[in-house]
Amino acid sequence: MSENLPFSIDQQVVYPSQGVGKVVEIFEKSFNGTQTQFYKIYLEVSDMIVMVPVANAATLGIRPIVSADEAQAALDLLGEPVESITSDWKLRYQMNLDLLKKGTIKDIASIVRCLYHRSKVKELPILERKLYDSAKKLLEDEIAFATGKSVKEVEDMLHAKLEPLGALTAKRPVFVDDDEDEDDELMDDVNSDDEEESEDDDDDDE
Repeated sequence: MSENLPFSIDQQVVYPSQGVGKVVEIFEKSFNGTQTQFYKIYLEVSDMIVMVPVANAATLGIRPIVSADEAQAALDLLGEPVESITSDWKLRYQMNLDLLKKGTIKDIASIVRCLYHRSKVKELPILERKLYDSAKKLLEDEIAFATGKSVKEVEDMLHAKLEPLGALTAKRPVFVDDDEDEDDELMDDVNSDDEEESEDDDDDDE
């Protein structure tokens, strides 16, 4: 049944919106009178099982763990200069969320690099902090699996690549000021009434 499928049982995969996981079962289930194949994927980071229709796996961005060389390339990307980005946090958040959904390891590394650098300039709003934490954890886990290193070793490697970015701020500006930011209004679009999050709304550069 699973001979011609993209993933096999016990294969490590990346589910961009969920984390690194392992295919533990491939099974068929009747749905609306049609037999449909599913992957059962165990996600260690959340200790959760998800069931994904085989036909939808590619659309969801589920992919194999990268090679060690690809993992190293993603690490190297973290140390590259950051391109100019908007100071409108809501636009920035959506751009990075779209990258996370694409789910390549370079896209995930780009999110980590962007938000790490932004956090050195000004504290991130709650939604961006959560996005940063999710992307960083996903990147650490995949690199650890790809290279055979411990997560702690990978954390240190990420920090070593990211930290030099702090020195770049004094050499050249990397943010585009957006005087039309109206974070109070934008927060309504996030559907959040958390008072703490409202304190983070004002993310305009002074």
